[in-house]
Amino acid sequence: MITFPNAKINIGLHVVSKRPDGYHNLETIFYPVQLSDALEMVEAKETKLSFSGIKIDGQPEKNLVYKAWELLRTDFDIPPVHFHLHKAVPFGAGLGGGSSDAAFALKMMNDYFSLNLANKQLAKYASQIGADCTFFIYNKPVFAEGIGNQFSTVNIDLSDYKIVIIKPEFGVSTPDAYRNIKPAEAKFDLKQLENIPVEEWKNVVKNDFDKSVFPGYPKIEILKKKLYEMGALFASMSGSGSAVFGIFRHLPTNIDNYIPQGVFIYP
Repeated sequence: MITFPNAKINIGLHVVSKRPDGYHNLETIFYPVQLSDALEMVEAKETKLSFSGIKIDGQPEKNLVYKAWELLRTDFDIPPVHFHLHKAVPFGAGLGGGSSDAAFALKMMNDYFSLNLANKQLAKYASQIGADCTFFIYNKPVFAEGIGNQFSTVNIDLSDYKIVIIKPEFGVSTPDAYRNIKPAEAKFDLKQLENIPVEEWKNVVKNDFDKSVFPGYPKIEILKKKLYEMGALFASMSGSGSAVFGIFRHLPTNIDNYIPQGVFIYP
């Protein structure tokens, strides 16, 4: 069985307060995009996880896909399986690739082994893996708050636009991104974004991580500016980076004239 875990972008991101548990309360919009990994699963004598595509560091047993299998196996009689993950979504990018892989693994096992779990039940398992992992169970545009795990539907449809994603050759450490963040009440309600034309988003939508990330990673800010130079209606860093994205009316044909070689570009 094979599935294609897709990435997401953050449209706006406000860090509104620090919680007693050390985490932060956020406000953001998660929007699914077509950039995808490929995840295959077959029954096997022992459970293992193999990789291709973008090189993944670390032991397979610590990968979130493996953790998804372990979680379901505690409650269901699931046999050993062999997962093969072809990685295409860059990591350390704010695109949620690892969380998506885990969520799609949960959904795939639910279907393959006829566990008959509703999305609400799958979401409970996903929440044990990561805050944004739950989003990929539903995989629809949402306004997210809390630690990024409380969702409400937003009516945002970018299907008539083109989304270009660019990631420099480095990632951004989440602790580094939070180190210089200053939580503050949001000045704009992102839930209202559905009523505003995309052409006007740049006037109201902010990512609070710009101030904490750009000084240490100036190339990200440069790439964001280049997207606007290419004609983007709106451009932003996704999450805490390092990927940036631009929303266009038409796919630009001159990307190579603006973006240095060796940088990941989608599509």
